[in-house]
Amino acid sequence: MLIGIPTESKAGETRVAATPETVGRLMRLGHQVVVQEGAGQRASFPDEQYAGAGATLDPGPAVWAADVVAKVDAPTAEEVGRLRAGAILATQLSPGQSPELLQALADRAVTALAMDAVPRISRAQSLDVLSSMTNIGGYRAVIEAAYEYGSVFTGQVTAAGKVPPAGVFVIGAGVAGLAAIGTASSLGAVVRAFDIRRAAGEQVESMGGQFVWIASEGESEGADGYAREMRGDLHRRAMEVYARECPEADIVITTALIPGRPAPRIVTAETVARMRSGSVVVDMAARNGGNCELTQPGKVVISHNGVKIVGYTDLPARLPTQASQLYGTNIVNLLALLTPAKDGQIVLDLDDEVVRGLTVTHEREVLWPPPPVSVSALPSVPAPTADPPVGTPPPAAVRLDARRGYFAMAMAAVLFTLVATVSPAAFLGHFTVFVLAVIVGFYVISNVTHALHTPLLAETNAISGIILVGALLQVGSEDPLVRSLALGATVVASINVFGGFAVTGRMLKMFRRQGDA
Repeated sequence: MLIGIPTESKAGETRVAATPETVGRLMRLGHQVVVQEGAGQRASFPDEQYAGAGATLDPGPAVWAADVVAKVDAPTAEEVGRLRAGAILATQLSPGQSPELLQALADRAVTALAMDAVPRISRAQSLDVLSSMTNIGGYRAVIEAAYEYGSVFTGQVTAAGKVPPAGVFVIGAGVAGLAAIGTASSLGAVVRAFDIRRAAGEQVESMGGQFVWIASEGESEGADGYAREMRGDLHRRAMEVYARECPEADIVITTALIPGRPAPRIVTAETVARMRSGSVVVDMAARNGGNCELTQPGKVVISHNGVKIVGYTDLPARLPTQASQLYGTNIVNLLALLTPAKDGQIVLDLDDEVVRGLTVTHEREVLWPPPPVSVSALPSVPAPTADPPVGTPPPAAVRLDARRGYFAMAMAAVLFTLVATVSPAAFLGHFTVFVLAVIVGFYVISNVTHALHTPLLAETNAISGIILVGALLQVGSEDPLVRSLALGATVVASINVFGGFAVTGRMLKMFRRQGDA
């Protein structure tokens, strides 16, 4: 099949649907690739690199006449007319909001694959354009916020005075939200994040944020992997959280979207009016209307009290090189799925739930919306129930488990007493030190923040060094058991020490420039 990569015609679009690296991967699937001249120029991919990768360069006609056309943005009416009948179009289409475009593609007998309608299941993650682009967008949202904020993110103590860290509040802990949390946290900000899905709490904390959550009855996540729309009392309580958290933050980043529908309004004008002058709201949902009542898509507006509302709709396109590489990889993974024999022949299997989910037009028919996906992206996490009233007896299974635990503790105490009575006098002292060392080690390691896991290697090396010294002192013991244990401890501790230094050395090498000693 001939795959065409056109120049994006949308104003301000800097991305391209294939890079020189992904062109080579497409050709290894048995396809031929034709790239419109200058298609990758705005993403820093000159025509010479495409030619070097084996692609054919063309002014445009051959690109639109290709068997498969891969784009970033939805085609214009003129571009739809340039597609040949029976062609396959792979691009972002926003199918839930573009019924006229879908009908035009169906009338043209084009098989349209909506890259932004990939089912949210594990097997389809490598095709998920929304995830790859919102990941880039979440990172860029923090960069834009830092620029508009005009102050540092990390707290500092200098001779000229103390600078407090910036406070960042992220609404939504999906891919975009987690990327924003990780970026803001790495810059030194104090990050808080809200999501109605309890399962998102661990993810937020792993990125260095503090999780804000409200209890909800029933499922907070749909079968498509997205959070459900909030209604009734849940919506009211969520709005209370927004009204409380936003004025306390220096920067608010909103990411709430409902697939196929306008973005929900969750930051009201009243909430913005209570925020401090100089605060920043970055509305990542601006393309779908915005989460903030004052958002103007594509613009930065300043409220009457000096709050900046950033409504850029092209955040991924502001990092065109990386965004094009990720998008191009999504296209490669799609065509790898459609080319199972790697012989350049497309096989459109509509019985495959992934292929069916993103196929929105085929054989002059509109196939949107697709049937519901039967597999959820994340396992359901039951909401915590309220504590039972005082005096309510626990369930029988809980009582049985409690009795077993008490019995095991009693047996362990009896066994320890028997061992202590026949052990040397120094046993209790050594055992006490051992127990205290275990407790201290557990709390020291478990309470280290995720950002310090690499420096933790130095601490574990020091602990292993102490073990090594103790083991060497006991190697010469006349007791065979003690000598065997000491030898084993020496071997294990040595492996840990040398392994720790090896890992640390490799990680430090990543930060050295080429040519440094």
